[in-house]
Amino acid sequence: MADAFDLDIAALTAYLEAHIDGFKGPLTAEKFAGGQSNPTYLIAAASGKYVLRRKPPGELLKSAHAVDREFRVMQALATTEVPVPKMRVLCDDSSVIGSMFYVMDYLDGRIFWDAALPEQTPAERGAIYDAMNKVLADLHNVDVDKVGLSDYGKPGNYFERQIGRWTKQYRASETETLPAMEELIVWLNDNLPADDGLVCINHGDFRLDNMMFSHHGSEVLALLDWELSTLGHPYADLAYQCMQLRIPSGAAIPGLGGADRGALGIPTEQAYVRQYCERRGIAGIDNWVFYLAFAFFRLSAILQGVYKRALDGNASSQKALDYGGLAAPLAELGLALIEKGE
Repeated sequence: MADAFDLDIAALTAYLEAHIDGFKGPLTAEKFAGGQSNPTYLIAAASGKYVLRRKPPGELLKSAHAVDREFRVMQALATTEVPVPKMRVLCDDSSVIGSMFYVMDYLDGRIFWDAALPEQTPAERGAIYDAMNKVLADLHNVDVDKVGLSDYGKPGNYFERQIGRWTKQYRASETETLPAMEELIVWLNDNLPADDGLVCINHGDFRLDNMMFSHHGSEVLALLDWELSTLGHPYADLAYQCMQLRIPSGAAIPGLGGADRGALGIPTEQAYVRQYCERRGIAGIDNWVFYLAFAFFRLSAILQGVYKRALDGNASSQKALDYGGLAAPLAELGLALIEKGE
């Protein structure tokens, strides 16, 4: 029986030769092991290497796996300081390989899967985190009107919309009652800050392993995985990044909680936030506990979706069950930081 993630090579070759200038088969396709949401493949053709990213097969949650939005935002950012791959083609004809997909250029670089960067020196770690910080600030400084993304998200309070959206997504994927998640949902709704009018392109999944770095040094070649991007609030991305500093190092998605970041050469959360604020000309950030709690809630909801897809047989990685098992612990961490007020 054919694997649901297999590609129809003949149909794909014909389509790409017709829609990408200079593309020439024959081609081979190899699925990357990483990633839980949109299956991603290395395409090796006579004309070079490319990357194909598709919606997964099977029944999907509404608005999830938006590869068309990924394509649009990266194409729009090509003229900015934000590093992205070159977009080649978006195919919305599901008859070609069974679902919508896009193709972009292949980049030869490094992806760091462990936030502690164990193979790097303290100086190298500091440079890598500084480079990430700059990319985040550059992204949030992009003029959305200038790059044609003024309609990329809905108007109104971003956090109010997001809490509503991810609560619905969580309910749709719920497999058991998570008490901490229930408390988080209530607290977030009761402590929603007033809308301050700040709007930016929000990546939605800004973390170390969604960035590709050069083989030498700390240059960022590309910020990847834009499925959750929208017009949103800059502090959502920043808090999401800082959440990784708090997740335990032994988790299925390892963070830096409990690590001696000073010895590692990795900045503290306070230093990282201060550096970001300096780059954006911001004096400081109020309501920081809310933004962090929201980050834990949102990731917990996302991972509950991963867990449900794994149970349904539609997850794109064998690690999906392990990742999904983090939904409850992450909600508990979010609740704990509220109780501590830090």
